[in-house]
Amino acid sequence: MLSIGIDIGGTKVAAGVVDEQGQILDRRQLPTPSRSPQAVEEAIVGLVGELSTRHRVESVGIGAAGWVDNEQAVVRFSPHLAWRSEPLKARLSERIALPLIVDNDANAAAWAEYRFGAGRGSSVMVCITLGTGIGGGLVINRQLFRGTYGMAGEWGHMITVPGGHWCECGNRGCWEQYASGNALVREARALARTHSPAAYRLLEIGGGDPDRITGPDVTAAAIAGEPNAIELLADVGSWLGRGIANLAAALDPEVVVIGGGVSAAGDLLLHPAQQAFSRTLTGRGFREEARLVLAHFRNDAGLIGAADLARHAMVEPPDSAGVGFWPRRRKRRARVSRRRRESLWAARP
Repeated sequence: MLSIGIDIGGTKVAAGVVDEQGQILDRRQLPTPSRSPQAVEEAIVGLVGELSTRHRVESVGIGAAGWVDNEQAVVRFSPHLAWRSEPLKARLSERIALPLIVDNDANAAAWAEYRFGAGRGSSVMVCITLGTGIGGGLVINRQLFRGTYGMAGEWGHMITVPGGHWCECGNRGCWEQYASGNALVREARALARTHSPAAYRLLEIGGGDPDRITGPDVTAAAIAGEPNAIELLADVGSWLGRGIANLAAALDPEVVVIGGGVSAAGDLLLHPAQQAFSRTLTGRGFREEARLVLAHFRNDAGLIGAADLARHAMVEPPDSAGVGFWPRRRKRRARVSRRRRESLWAARP
């Protein structure tokens, strides 16, 4: 059974056809078109239409960069997009003739890593996605934990530095302002603007314009050995490790999976994160430490997880896979829709 997964982030909309083993058979990607919900909706509909004409897909899963309610229907708020109580599922269901679910993008990524990737088989897995901001997901004993209202896992908006940098969520000093792609870019541009002899390589990355420096630019420079880029990634990694230590104090995970675009830096990010985590973990020396590992699927985790969540919602009882998020009446509708699609496919030339 094939499913389409869509991962909507602050900078891109990625879509893929995913099989039951988590393999991506076909993919498409667009820049996130604007901060307009209508423009994002158009992009999703276009991608689904394009992929479904080439593959016999049974469902669609949407991973949205925002706070999604427990009905998997409404994006309550998105710090990086213009969604405010957006009924995304209802709007898309009017235009997409397939069973469809909406979930938080980091929840989807966490589910992919638990089902097929770096967190497979763990009892308590924390997933952290480092991109434009910081997203998070939590799987406990085969269940994706969403909290009472669907808002669990928003690690990025824990206050780390009271009175610190302003965050898109409206608060100051959020963790994602110090340990995300945005933080990496902000600090790289600030250093380049000093025009100091030590920062000339960073300025060259942007073609002489600090505002043109991107996160992937800094990561590539660090991998190539540029000292300032390495130091900038180490700073982000240290903030990351300290935040993970706080999460470990509350959740005591077996494994922490680190994904998202910034994780492309690999050990340049992971080693300083591990050092800061071990140095600040409460009870250190007298407890087991969670393993910190890079995500297996990196940037693909969100679309793989969204596709798999949609597939489970169609074929399994609500609690059998630990997903427990689609009432039985919706499952019946999905089956009816599936029979209808099969008849339509049989009638195609």
